[in-house]
Amino acid sequence: MFSSINYVWRLIATAFSFFAFGVGGLLLTLVVFPSLNIFCKNKQKRTKLARHIIHKSFRFFITMMSNFGMFHFDIEKAEQELTKFHGKLIIANHPSLIDVVVLIAILPQADCIVKKGLWDNFFLKGVVKAAGYIKNTEDPERLFSACSKSLQSGYSLIIFPEGTRTKPTQPLKFQRGASNIAIRCSVDLVPVVIHCHPSTLTKNEPWYSIPYKKADFSVRVGKPVEVDNFVSSEQSLSVSARRMTSFIQDYFVEENKNYA
Repeated sequence: MFSSINYVWRLIATAFSFFAFGVGGLLLTLVVFPSLNIFCKNKQKRTKLARHIIHKSFRFFITMMSNFGMFHFDIEKAEQELTKFHGKLIIANHPSLIDVVVLIAILPQADCIVKKGLWDNFFLKGVVKAAGYIKNTEDPERLFSACSKSLQSGYSLIIFPEGTRTKPTQPLKFQRGASNIAIRCSVDLVPVVIHCHPSTLTKNEPWYSIPYKKADFSVRVGKPVEVDNFVSSEQSLSVSARRMTSFIQDYFVEENKNYA
């Protein structure tokens, strides 16, 4: 009986959370960030303020989900470790819809590469624009230039090497984008392993398909991967990128096995 009541409560809480996230995005887009444009004329300061506001908003959101009994978040140690890094590539696996929300809730001044769909999203386009997040453009040179500028400014850049959420029961398959950026920008990678059990909000799974119990969501930070270990004058950049991609993919596969 109690488990049934708890399930219904978490289903209602999930629906409310998605509604609140959309409304929050609209308020930021229509009220908060236009006000920033009026009262803060310095673009760099405005971007930092916008990112800090998003960080606090996402922190509030995951706290709300925790208080509702939807998730238990184990992120304190990861927060202590990640906030020490500046100007690094933060690479993570991507098991759920809220992964980037949790990472930005941890990192006050994070940057990230945003797919085109979010730039066109009615609820979120104002948010990603105000934060100055990097658009995932088809022009690789423009993308590398934007990433380099962000990293040199000291921002941590969040990237999901899979490019999309992991399909449950499917093996990890990393693309070379993160490695190419690391090599072209001469910046080290910081691996972040995300684990969610029972799995929820996965790819192709509707929001109302919630697990039978509260999900445990943990974030673990690994040792930085030094880009210099994969770059050599005797091999091309593409070969270096393939080697690095293979290394980090194997790392995440092994880390996921430790959770199994």
